Amino acid sequence: MKASIRTFLAEEDGVTALEYGILAAVIAGVLVVAARTGLSDMFDTLFSKLKTLVESASGGAPSTPTT
Repeated sequence: MKASIRTFLAEEDGVTALEYGILAAVIAGVLVVAARTGLSDMFDTLFSKLKTLVESASGGAPSTPTT
């Protein structure tokens, strides 16, 4: 039992995966901050086009439900 616990504590595979995960998160954060304006414009355009597509497929602007 003690040998298996020592082996588990000596393994570094999980630590390496965690380090790569943290590194990927930091790089993604830096890219988002650096390209904030471009990303904002891209998502505005994307959702505008999607809204237009949905409205044209449904036959017009969505109606509000009446109760």
